[in-house]
Amino acid sequence: MREEEKKPTSTIRRILKQRWALSAIYIASAAIILAAAFLLQNSFNDSAKDGKEESAETGKNYGEPSVEVNSNLETIKMPVADADKSVIKKQFYDVNADEKAQEEALVFYNNRYEQNKGIDIAMEDGKSFDVKASLSGNVTKVQDDALLGNLVEVEHEDGVVTRYQSVKDIKVAVGDKVKQGQAIATAGKSQINEEAGVHVHFEIRKDNIALNPLDFVDKQASAIQSATEAEADKEETPAVEGSEADKEETPAVDETDESTDLENGTDEEGSVPGEDTTEESDSLKDSLNQSN
Repeated sequence: MREEEKKPTSTIRRILKQRWALSAIYIASAAIILAAAFLLQNSFNDSAKDGKEESAETGKNYGEPSVEVNSNLETIKMPVADADKSVIKKQFYDVNADEKAQEEALVFYNNRYEQNKGIDIAMEDGKSFDVKASLSGNVTKVQDDALLGNLVEVEHEDGVVTRYQSVKDIKVAVGDKVKQGQAIATAGKSQINEEAGVHVHFEIRKDNIALNPLDFVDKQASAIQSATEAEADKEETPAVEGSEADKEETPAVDETDESTDLENGTDEEGSVPGEDTTEESDSLKDSLNQSN
């Protein structure tokens, strides 16, 4: 029994004593390690591939125009490169402003006064300047108009539109996608507001209703939607009905003197209606007959 137990051990020792034994062991160990590393790497690659396919499936619409998606998160900017060097030649006509401010916001042309639907911006030195896109969006209108001084219209999310009038050297066309701050034209002049000189007439509209651009400059575009919704809620708020107590305190209509007299059974002169007024005349007739 002891000799049989020693045979495997002696065999292993004999093998290890061979010169090639250690080299073979090293090679076999290296092969096992490389095989394990290869299998592990393949498993990582499969996981990464699955993750990429899932990400591609989730974001397959990323190729669609992204300007409209991101414009609501942008901060509205003045349509000029250096707002600090700009001046407002004519303000927006605000129906809630005082009388003087409203008069200053009127545009006089062809013997008529028009309410200014935007703001007219010029440079302090009166020179021309590049007109920049206030927000990213899609160009929906480019129009030559001598009266307005040409027009570029850019559409954004939620029915918001920015308009740039009194411009020249227009650099965009209908269907173009513009980024915020991109030069779209050069400031020019218009016949309708010659007093402003070289300027750009800038408007912000929501569902074709003109808003005061200065109320939203340096605010996110989503503020336009919030402001219009708040205004709509105010208009839809019903008037508070009078309370029951007010209704009870409302005095009843007084009856006229004539109706009161009629109810008391007397006419306007105080006599009872239907009373026989001929008694005195009959007594006079009797006295005359006796004297005869």
